[in-house]
Amino acid sequence: MAFINTIPASEAAGAVRDMYRQEEEDWGYVPSYATVFCYRPEVMERWGRLLAEIRRPVDQYRGELVTFVTALTLKHSPCSLAHGNQLAGMIGAENVVAIADEREAEVLSAADTAIVRFARTIARDASRVTAAQVDELRVVHGLGDDEIFDIAAIAASRSFFTKILDALGAEADKGFMSIDAELRNRLTVGRPISQRDPEATAKARA
Repeated sequence: MAFINTIPASEAAGAVRDMYRQEEEDWGYVPSYATVFCYRPEVMERWGRLLAEIRRPVDQYRGELVTFVTALTLKHSPCSLAHGNQLAGMIGAENVVAIADEREAEVLSAADTAIVRFARTIARDASRVTAAQVDELRVVHGLGDDEIFDIAAIAASRSFFTKILDALGAEADKGFMSIDAELRNRLTVGRPISQRDPEATAKARA
């Protein structure tokens, strides 16, 4: 349960109801993270547009890889579970666990290993990123400066989102219990998965 009082899905109206229903279309329920934006639905809407623009130039695999590593490093269970599960569908759950254990060099290309370590450094302390680390991405692995910007933007934007949610007590929803147990346990790195049934709007219950 969030640390702030939130507007129940059954009582939502106007822009809040619209936001809840949009999220419900994707998840089948109103996710906990959406409810903490109930007082500022316009922030959620603009965040979604910004995220879409940040992700637009990046292929799905790289976007999920960077997002997952950032969320895991920040110890944010909901995003770690959601994006780790998405990544597992692309490269296999055992490889996602290897990345989580910082054994990415065993399962990824040299370029992707460097990308993972860059994203992890940004999440831990962006001031510790060095010119040499960026030069490695550019010179050794052939990434363009635009691609390096995209990786940094994805990692930084995920930091913004996860810190709002953790600061306000948003939980990992019960739906994540459907993920394979070994993967689920490894990726639940912060707040535990809620055992409460998620909310639904009146439209979903009808």
